[in-house]
Amino acid sequence: MNPSFRAGLIAVVGRPNVGKSTLVNTLVGAKVSIVSSKPQTTRHRILGVRTEADAQFIFADTPGFQTQYRNALNQAMNRTVTQALAEVDVVLWLVEAMKFTAADARVLPLLPRDKPVILVVNKVDTVADKSALLPYLQSVSGRFDFAEIVPLSAESEKDAARLPPILKPYLPEGEAWFTEDDVTDRSSRFLAAEIVREKVFRLTGDEIPYAVAVTVESFEEDGELFRIGAVIWVERDTHKPIVLGKGGEHIKRIATEARQDMEKLFGHKVFLNLWVKVKGGWADDARLIKQFGYE
Repeated sequence: MNPSFRAGLIAVVGRPNVGKSTLVNTLVGAKVSIVSSKPQTTRHRILGVRTEADAQFIFADTPGFQTQYRNALNQAMNRTVTQALAEVDVVLWLVEAMKFTAADARVLPLLPRDKPVILVVNKVDTVADKSALLPYLQSVSGRFDFAEIVPLSAESEKDAARLPPILKPYLPEGEAWFTEDDVTDRSSRFLAAEIVREKVFRLTGDEIPYAVAVTVESFEEDGELFRIGAVIWVERDTHKPIVLGKGGEHIKRIATEARQDMEKLFGHKVFLNLWVKVKGGWADDARLIKQFGYE
């Protein structure tokens, strides 16, 4: 073992829709966590892995902490956040530049006092008056004893690359957890389901509420071809025609864009079949939550 090698787990936390998944994807250099403008897009703890010559950074992308809806799904998501904070070596807390909302304030008491917490101020590229940033940073930094403060744009590879050297001293010395080729702990089957769910969110706009789940019913590797069959689950009969679209327009586009993302991620041709089914009340049914893969 390289005695100077460091490896550790870094939780990426914050309110919903603040850029956590975007930052993890940029740091890892691959799309391991789905992104959309809808809150509650991320529902699982997903590990993104970045390996360098002298360190391995394991980023735990967590769901945004939920207070708006108190159902079984959101309770499971909140448990994921609190469990992640208990297990990690370092915490990255994301806020959006020039904003500090009630949702941000509700995350603050969850931050551990016994571990380094780094404040990451995202979307600084959207701030027209840069002179306003300093008073904002001073205001937010006074709310907690942060180990570091890093303003950046999560979409920028150059900005994201500033984080690993800052994080490295806080990681324990030890062997790598993953091989240097690994970018996530999740299976191809899981990633396929997440990509489909992202496309549903992106392409149905506000017509479909957050209560959409995707399960992969079949995943077969046929030489260089991946044959994948997945079910999109909605809560109401009225949601099904919205996902399908007029003449099947929506479902065709969802399938096409999901297939293209899968081919890029997996490095294989993909044949994708999608079905839409109704399962009423699944988001508030603890048994179905577990069946759909939520802890």
